[in-house]
Amino acid sequence: MDYIILLHSLFFTLAFADKESQKKTQNLSSNKASHKRLKRDWIWNQMHIKEEIDAPLPHHVGKITSSVRNNNAKYIIEGEYANTIFKVEETSGDVYAFERLDREKKAEYELTALIIDRRNNQSLEPPSKFIIKVYDINDNVPVFVQKVFNGSVPEMSPVGTSVTKVTAVDADDPTVSGHATVSYQVIKGDEYFTIDDSGVIFTTRPDLDRETQSTYEIIVKAKDAPGTSGDSSTATVVITLSDINDNFPVFKHSSFHFKVPENISVGGEVGRVKVEDVDEPQHRNTKYSFVRGDYRDTFEIVANPYTNEGIIRPKKPLDFEKVAEYRFDIEATDPTVDLRYFKSGGSRSISTVTIEVTDVDEPPVFTKLPYEFKVMENDAEVRTLGSVWAHDPDAAKRKIRFIRRKASPNGDYIRVSDTGIIQLPKPLDREFSSSYNITVAAQEVLEDGRLSDRESHAHVHVIVGDENDNAPELVYPEEPRVCENAAPGKVIVRISATDKDELSPRGFFKFSLATEDSNFSLIENYDNTANITVKYGQFNRELAKIHYLPVIISDNGVPELSSTNTLVISVCKCNEKGNFTFCEERAKQVGVSIQALVAIFICIFTIIVLAMLLLLRKRHKKDLSGLGRSVAEIHEQLVRYDEEGGGEMDTTSYDVSVLNSVRKNGVKAEAAPSPYAQVQKPPGTITSGAGEMESMIEEKKSEADNDRDLLPYDTLHIYGYEGAESIAESLSSLQSGSSDSDVDYDFLNDWGPRFKMLAELYGSEPSEDFVY
Repeated sequence: MDYIILLHSLFFTLAFADKESQKKTQNLSSNKASHKRLKRDWIWNQMHIKEEIDAPLPHHVGKITSSVRNNNAKYIIEGEYANTIFKVEETSGDVYAFERLDREKKAEYELTALIIDRRNNQSLEPPSKFIIKVYDINDNVPVFVQKVFNGSVPEMSPVGTSVTKVTAVDADDPTVSGHATVSYQVIKGDEYFTIDDSGVIFTTRPDLDRETQSTYEIIVKAKDAPGTSGDSSTATVVITLSDINDNFPVFKHSSFHFKVPENISVGGEVGRVKVEDVDEPQHRNTKYSFVRGDYRDTFEIVANPYTNEGIIRPKKPLDFEKVAEYRFDIEATDPTVDLRYFKSGGSRSISTVTIEVTDVDEPPVFTKLPYEFKVMENDAEVRTLGSVWAHDPDAAKRKIRFIRRKASPNGDYIRVSDTGIIQLPKPLDREFSSSYNITVAAQEVLEDGRLSDRESHAHVHVIVGDENDNAPELVYPEEPRVCENAAPGKVIVRISATDKDELSPRGFFKFSLATEDSNFSLIENYDNTANITVKYGQFNRELAKIHYLPVIISDNGVPELSSTNTLVISVCKCNEKGNFTFCEERAKQVGVSIQALVAIFICIFTIIVLAMLLLLRKRHKKDLSGLGRSVAEIHEQLVRYDEEGGGEMDTTSYDVSVLNSVRKNGVKAEAAPSPYAQVQKPPGTITSGAGEMESMIEEKKSEADNDRDLLPYDTLHIYGYEGAESIAESLSSLQSGSSDSDVDYDFLNDWGPRFKMLAELYGSEPSEDFVY
């Protein structure tokens, strides 16, 4: 068949070439006279070759022909694929393909034909381009552009709803009928989906339920034109059913039970009820409501937008003593469910909720808040304003004790008894504070008498009514002055008054002068002010340079109170224009307040008392130094005399008169216990001598050795026993430096700086007196 087509092509090519040759011959003969050279043309038709020819190579493609008649002519071709895939026979111009061609790789090739003289390689004709086209054969299977396709469609969609589109491509020539036409077929999952010739997949059932099966995996086959047999390819399509709101929520349990303390705050969480909604979260819009049980005013149920749970919260405080348990039914529904796809099973779910309230130890509860009392100031008869009251809300009903916690202003102005009575220890003064505030705490008294740690507070407000108990006072102007030549009626100063009490509703203050015998007059302005004016004029500075004007001010209150205030007016020299030129400086009045006077009096009294106490103490000491002391006291004084002192002639370290009084009265020292040591003189007559002192020392040594609990007071004991006069006379060293002793004490200078003082005292006589 291929050979027949090739021969047919060559026949038409030769015929066309012969016709063109005759035409050129005719033109040559007719135009011979006018043209000396004829133009030669390439003679060939467009070349074609089938792809994938199943025949031995090479394959004849066509023939290039030129009108040149030259025995030395040589055909050659040039181009990208010349002399590799395509070659030409030099003498005949036949073109051959030395490889099997694939149209899907390259559909046509462009080459250049040349004819040259083989002797000198000179071109006999200009180069000419020609195209070799490759004919298509149906040798490719349709191939899907991807192995796996994904699609989505809402659940419960009607039949024929488009899901997705798949695409397969055939590499054959689409211009050839039947070569690139693709047909599709669902070979797995065709009971749910179908596909048309364009690759669009549609649903075939209206009851595709996501809650039953959410994804489908189907297989689609692509092949050539219908009716043709051959190879085909397949692809997988994963179809996901998107969710719609077509299911109502259902309680997970038929009943819920919660325990909550009675002191839970309003809006706190009591518990959560859970429902199951098989739709996806974006389609869960559960609404909770009460069905049975009159507790809508006590609780509320709010849906959590994230978990779809129903959160139960109290709308008002719970009280175990009033209601210990709540029981009610609630329902859950979804108003946004699409009723077109509603499934059987009911549009709402009902569950029973039981809330058990547990008892807690609550603080006392006041009967009313806040408390307010009114009292007139300076009312000495009122001692009790009222009372506050609180009770134990628990079943124990313990007693309540009241305590004042805070007060404003701070101080003991208002008291609270243990039973809650508001008391006044003294009358209140409105001018000090027009209102008093205290905070009262209520605590339960436990069974063991202790107070509970839990307490509640109430605010008590006391309003003090005003009593007219303060006279108005003059607001002193700044140094009122008047010219000595002032004319009658001249306004000297405008005065005003103030009152610590509330302003009387009957009117303003009243001003008047205490005496009319002056050169001043007072004119009221009826706005709590008055003008002081010149009455006669012409003041005489020689008689009085300063005038003291008493002004009476009353307040129109009940009872009416008034005060007399002195206004000091200076008479000054003035110029013709009435400007002050000279005024005496007013002596500054130094006043002392009552509080300062009281403080000064207290200080003086304290100094007097301290002085009297010091005098009494000195007199008492003098009495104790008399002769009425007992022997034990005298003995103890001797025992405490434990300093070395200046010897027997030293009479300034202790009172020697005590010893003299004892000797004169002939009182014998009795053995009495001492807080430091027990000193006992040896029995018998006291005589002087070395044996007596030796025996006494031995006795004391024995006592100290045998008594382990006794402190080492050996030296103290020795000084406690005075003994008789010593034959060695005085042991004092005060006069040793001037004695006639032959001992040379100069060796003390060699003992170092510690003995420098002794060396100076006992050494050779210095050239000058030693100064202490």
